[in-house]
Amino acid sequence: MYKRILIPTDGAAPSQRAILAGVEFAREVGAEVVGLTATPAFHVLSTDSEMLEETPEQFAAVSEARARRILADVENAAQEAGVPCRTEHAVDDDPYAAIIAAAQRLGCDLIVMASHGRRGLKGVLLGSETQKVLVHSTIPVLVHR
Repeated sequence: MYKRILIPTDGAAPSQRAILAGVEFAREVGAEVVGLTATPAFHVLSTDSEMLEETPEQFAAVSEARARRILADVENAAQEAGVPCRTEHAVDDDPYAAIIAAAQRLGCDLIVMASHGRRGLKGVLLGSETQKVLVHSTIPVLVHR
């Protein structure tokens, strides 16, 4: 059935629940998991205070450290479940694009991700990365709520 499952995460509580569900599903079907997190690229002109206060090198180091912390959750869950796991850190201003690109590049046949449940004006203004993945991905997506 499924051989390689991509589990994107941003470290938020809904993503934590999706990690556990995705790893458990992978265990049940005998698949491996790939944990993915995406961080934005450094921009000189930005509304992100970290980018305004740091050099590109400092921002990259902070982003990499944050990615390692976030991806450790996937690694730990997979290790506890006895599921083979690898992790990826993407640098992309559009997380949904990084998710789809990684899934295609790594030969993933399923994406398991959280729905953060943004609704109303916040959902319209911020958009939903999950919704964008659902719209643009040719790979099946399992949304965990």
